[in-house]
Amino acid sequence: MKTLFVSDLDGTLLTKEERVSDYSREHINALLARGLDFTFATARSVGSAACALRGLNLHMPAVYYNGGLIYDRSAGKTLHYSCFEDSLKSYVLSVLANFGIMPFVYSAEERRENVAWLQGRETFGMKRYLERRQGDPRLRATFSEEELLNGYVFYFKCIGPKEQIEQAWNILKFDPRVICIFHQEMYQNDFWMEISPHEATKANAVAFLKQYLGFDKIVCFGDTSNDSDMFDVCDEKYAVRNADDWLKAKATGVIGYCEEDGVAKWLDENAFRG
Repeated sequence: MKTLFVSDLDGTLLTKEERVSDYSREHINALLARGLDFTFATARSVGSAACALRGLNLHMPAVYYNGGLIYDRSAGKTLHYSCFEDSLKSYVLSVLANFGIMPFVYSAEERRENVAWLQGRETFGMKRYLERRQGDPRLRATFSEEELLNGYVFYFKCIGPKEQIEQAWNILKFDPRVICIFHQEMYQNDFWMEISPHEATKANAVAFLKQYLGFDKIVCFGDTSNDSDMFDVCDEKYAVRNADDWLKAKATGVIGYCEEDGVAKWLDENAFRG
């Protein structure tokens, strides 16, 4: 049976330093050399994921923006993407504005990807996000809502205090046109809300890869809410020990902590078994 192994990144494969440990890199590369079919599904962008995974010899298509983009980095080819209709992206922005929330808006234009925000409206969490990404060519300060929503918008990211973000989440989570994920940032005290078109899920993305690449079985690894729908469609699903308890309850099994190379150690023991 041909099996594809798919891992979440932050909180699952990556350490708190937002990288792959030396141990995981060495052991997963050894498995890849033996023929392991391994990829990832993340909320990160293509560039951010590439930085975090530096030194890991991955060549398969992967899932970005929680399912909004499926991209083959080796071939430089987009396999699938999802974006908001014009009326829906304007509605999402208006809901956020009602609660004083300024999002980062991810969009695509011909030959360019943008991460836009309104100049002068940056929160403390947004400023930290920008500082960590200095030099990123996608970053684009804008000066009007019309300019903010230019292009094919496929993702909103909101960063701020729990109470403020949660108010908007309590409205948008009931809208069947969107996927709205609310969680605490992995490495800070801020809360994040990530909003995508309803079809942009890790579940749909890994199902696409299964069919597109001709696999019989999918085994996945995760830790929190943006992995939940992926767990629903995979044949086996493993939660790292630091995962949310409710996700552990959905899992086939619980493996080691992300800080202790849980995914790599499980793959060492099980990837070629039987």
